[in-house]
Amino acid sequence: MSPAARLRGLKPDWLSDPKVWRTEVLAGLVVALALIPEAISFSIIAGVDPAIGLFASFTMAVTIAIVGGRRAMISAATGAVALVIAPLNREHGLGYLVAAVILAGVFQVILGALGVAKLMRFIPRSVMVGFVNSLAILIFMAQVPEMRNVPWAVYPLIIGGLALMVFLPKVTTVIPAPLVSIVVLTVLTVAAGIAVPSVGDKGDLPSSLPVPGLPDVPFTMETLTTVAPYAFAMALVGLMESLMTAKLVDDITDTRSNKTRESIGQGIANIVTGFFGGMGGCAMIGQTMINVKVSGARTRLSTFLAGAFLMVLCIVFGPVVSDIPMAALVAVMVMVSFATFDWHSIAPKTLKRMPAGEIAVMLITVAVVVGTHNLAIGVVVGSVTAMVVFAKRVAHLAEVTAVTDPDGSTVVYRVTGELFFASSNDLVGQFDYAGDPDKVVIDLSAAHIWDASSVAALDSIENKYAQRGKTVEITGLNDPSAHLHGKLTGELASH
Repeated sequence: MSPAARLRGLKPDWLSDPKVWRTEVLAGLVVALALIPEAISFSIIAGVDPAIGLFASFTMAVTIAIVGGRRAMISAATGAVALVIAPLNREHGLGYLVAAVILAGVFQVILGALGVAKLMRFIPRSVMVGFVNSLAILIFMAQVPEMRNVPWAVYPLIIGGLALMVFLPKVTTVIPAPLVSIVVLTVLTVAAGIAVPSVGDKGDLPSSLPVPGLPDVPFTMETLTTVAPYAFAMALVGLMESLMTAKLVDDITDTRSNKTRESIGQGIANIVTGFFGGMGGCAMIGQTMINVKVSGARTRLSTFLAGAFLMVLCIVFGPVVSDIPMAALVAVMVMVSFATFDWHSIAPKTLKRMPAGEIAVMLITVAVVVGTHNLAIGVVVGSVTAMVVFAKRVAHLAEVTAVTDPDGSTVVYRVTGELFFASSNDLVGQFDYAGDPDKVVIDLSAAHIWDASSVAALDSIENKYAQRGKTVEITGLNDPSAHLHGKLTGELASH
């Protein structure tokens, strides 16, 4: 292959395909428009000026577009992060909040380098489905306040926006339907003089770019101990939401992402955001769905432009953006919530076929997320529930069958299944200590020892027979089981 051909192969799709370029640019514009009211709302949650949230969204999106591991995923200021750091800002002020954002970024880089992304493999599908469905519910619930105590004209505007997004793609997909909906509703309300809540009502937009600087805090151990707990909580919540969102985008696009790079990238983005005085953030599932699922974006360009357009819209076109009716953005987010929800997961046919434990895990995940408004807590509770359900199911797979020699001198117990803390508790009660002959053989050739609980159970069985003057021989151990048993047997008795 010639150097020129190799160079062409390295070029991003959006540089060589005008259609991809158009999709990415328009998707970035739609996301930027949707980011403005959300960033302002999250600023209010965190108790900071709206410009702080908008700056964070700008620096997060632009930085993660370069250093992130999941193409087309949107990172910006988020409600989850705002909830974590709001108490710190309330008690100690903005300087401590910014310091916490920088420290959280450092924690994320360290956790990413240590391989925290590998823990994603332990999140089962039922938790993932619950995550997606609860996310859709939260996105919809976030729009409800915008539909309460508002002029009646808001409702037909929302319905009209939804109708445009449903039917326009059947006619043309050249321009993203959400962008058309926002433009049409804005022109209509301004031209007709319809008085409805607008983006400008959420707060003042910034008039200049953010300037880098150090947080205004004393650089002492006391400051570190004050911000560290908030920073670590923010790092964990941000990584969990970002990695879950990345996994979701992987599934939607049928492509793989580099989760370790994404974890480290989130840390770098938060460090940069902190030095620019932003409130920090992580991946935004709602805006990512607008970008990937609704607008069809697939490259880093859309993520970068979402951040760039955000600042351009605020600084250059502030007055115009301020006139966008909230009804237009509510319609977009309602559409996103319906597109995000996994309707197949609650179809009667699916529910009939799914094991009850899987359904329970999904429902518990949804209930916890919706109840706490915290995706990270829901995922942790859902994963723990799934582990309990799995352990309970596997515990009953360990079976013991006994065969006595014809001469009655020996009994062979054949153990089948996985031996771990849940199944080994029942193991001890499946032997006839009083009635068995003097020689007992426990055949583990069809079993596997996984933990110390299983070794302790086998020791207990041997002791019960020994108390009656009977000998026990354990046979058939595979190499890992033999190694674990040999290392722990006789060492686990309580004193």
